[in-house]
Amino acid sequence: MPIVGFNFEKITAEKKQLIKDKVNVKTDLHIVEVTEEAMPIAKSKEKILKFSFEFSINYEPKIGDIILKGHILYLDDQPKITSIVKEWKKTKKIETKLMEQLLNTILIRSNIKAFSLAQEVNLPPHIRLPIIKPTDKVGNYIG
Repeated sequence: MPIVGFNFEKITAEKKQLIKDKVNVKTDLHIVEVTEEAMPIAKSKEKILKFSFEFSINYEPKIGDIILKGHILYLDDQPKITSIVKEWKKTKKIETKLMEQLLNTILIRSNIKAFSLAQEVNLPPHIRLPIIKPTDKVGNYIG
């Protein structure tokens, strides 16, 4: 079933000191909480799942960090929603296929936001971007 909402609730980006040497970047993403909520638009008593998450990027040694907190709203059949919440409360786990969908959505949206924030506070990108390097070798390009 579909993801029907995505929102950031807290966005922080901080550069603590100048970059002097090699920078190690560590990223972390985890689901913090799964809750059942009333659907904000519907007049019926249908429930929707709210997956709260935290995505963080730490630039070591203590150069800076970016933290994004937010939630995803997910719609499914009511028995399925109840089952997911029960499993979360019991084991803190989410079925693989749903977890893949959630994490990919969070990563896409959060990485884009983090690139922008890193640029604003003058931190290096947390993911290697493609670069062009000149070569002396001339290829036979047929295009």
